[in-house]
Amino acid sequence: MLFDESTLRKLEQLSLVASRVRAGQMKGERRSTKRGTSIEFADYRDYVRGDDLRRVDWNIYARLERPFIKLFEEEEDLSVHVLLDASRSMNYPEGENAKERNKFFFGLRLAAALGHIALGTGDRLTVTAFHGGTASPARLGPVRGRGNSFRLIKFLTDLNADGNTDLDRSLKDYVVAHNRAGLAFLITDLFSPSGYESGITALQSKGYEVGIIHLLAPEEVEPPLAGDLRLIDIETNDPQDVSVDNSLRDIYKRRVQGWRDEIEKYCLKRGVHYIPVTTNTKWDEIVLHNMRRMGLVK
Repeated sequence: MLFDESTLRKLEQLSLVASRVRAGQMKGERRSTKRGTSIEFADYRDYVRGDDLRRVDWNIYARLERPFIKLFEEEEDLSVHVLLDASRSMNYPEGENAKERNKFFFGLRLAAALGHIALGTGDRLTVTAFHGGTASPARLGPVRGRGNSFRLIKFLTDLNADGNTDLDRSLKDYVVAHNRAGLAFLITDLFSPSGYESGITALQSKGYEVGIIHLLAPEEVEPPLAGDLRLIDIETNDPQDVSVDNSLRDIYKRRVQGWRDEIEKYCLKRGVHYIPVTTNTKWDEIVLHNMRRMGLVK
């Protein structure tokens, strides 16, 4: 069960917010900051040559002897893209006792929540899971309407995390395959040898507004290990012998924090929403509180 009935009701009261909403193909339930032709008045601006005289406010002109054009708000749908990293490194920590801290399970819950919110407000939703190897991405959508929530949950619960995903290549391929930009949430641990920057640039160059939900397990932030160990890379199976003491653990923790700081700095520079998450956090707080404070959810 990804979430219970009470959480579902809370999610149904929310909507996703894009500061740069892309024009939809149909009128939706959201109010855009784009000026259009609906009957909802938004603002005035000075008349310039070539403007439609039917939009001049003649009452204002009579009082001020200056022509002003009336602007109106347009209702349009939002295209929402939920991009889930389904590589093997996301399936950590493993075991039934660690399920609540498992990055992939945590990511499934976030994907379900964001998708359910989008469907509830009439947005156009596409959910994609990037798998490793040569497997094609698993995809749901585009779909619209709350009636597709069951399909969304079934799609997500049928997914597995496996392989070594090249995030850069996956994101670039996604841009080529989808010509409808919108609000994109990338849910990932960012453990990709090729990096992620070029893929994010590709998304933004096509007009996507991007948010990165960066998932790490608490064991990855503060490892409980000590002594002489052989560590196995979860994706490549490459071994590494190490001796872990308090000094080395402190160095590791500083480097992890430094890595997160570098990502945050990059995102701030690029105008990307960065949401760092440790999976011992209550997952619903990310949507109901953290993303709300950032203005991504209202």
